[in-house]
Amino acid sequence: MATPRLAIRATALGGVSSRAIAPRAATWICPPRAPFGTTSSQGARTSLATAGATARPRAPSRTTVPVSTIRWSSSDSTPSRLWTFEEINQTLTAPTSTSTSTTTPKVTLIDVREPSELARTGRIPGALNVPISSAPDSFHIGADEFEERYGFARPDPEDGGGGGGNVVVFYCKAGVRSRAAAQIARSAGWRAEAVGEYPGSWLDWVEKGGKIER
Repeated sequence: MATPRLAIRATALGGVSSRAIAPRAATWICPPRAPFGTTSSQGARTSLATAGATARPRAPSRTTVPVSTIRWSSSDSTPSRLWTFEEINQTLTAPTSTSTSTTTPKVTLIDVREPSELARTGRIPGALNVPISSAPDSFHIGADEFEERYGFARPDPEDGGGGGGNVVVFYCKAGVRSRAAAQIARSAGWRAEAVGEYPGSWLDWVEKGGKIER
C-alpha cells in the first residue's frame, strides 16, 4: 500500500509513469483508390485521348467550287473581234444590202437570249434570235435544219472577213452567253474573222440609248 508521501509525489508528476516510453513511428495513411472504371479514371483516359487527338495534324479541307460560279472564257489563240456600241449602231444605217463595196462586210446580228427575254425587253433592230442556252447545237446542225428551226438561212461558215462577206456578231444580256456562242460558232467551222462579239450586249445598248425593236 502506497504511503501518503508517495501518492503526493505521483500526483505532482501528473500521473506519468517513471518508465521510459519509446516514441511512436509516424503512420502514413493511404487514401482509398478509386475502383477501375470510375469517373476519375475515365476522365483521365478521356483527357489523354483528347490530347492525342489535338496533337494529330489535320488534313487540309477540300474546297468545292459551285458549278454556277464557272464562267465561259474566250482564251483560245484566235479570239473573236469585239464590237462597240458605235460600230453596232452604224450597221443599222449602213446600206449593206445594196452596197457594192468589196471591203464592207454584211453584218448579221444574232441575239442569243431566250425568246421569253426578247418578249420582255425587245431586241436590237434587225437582230435574229438563236437561243444558245436551250439550243447549244445550233451551229453544228445542217443548213436546212437550221433554216427550218429558226426561219432564216444559216450564215455560211466559209464566208466572212474583210472581203465583203457575211460577219456574224453575237450579243446577249451582259456578254457571257454571246462569248460562248462565238466559241461554238468557231468550233463549228466559222472563221475567226467572220465571228464577232458585242461584249456590252443588251445592257450597254439600252444604257447608251440604242434603238429597240419590239
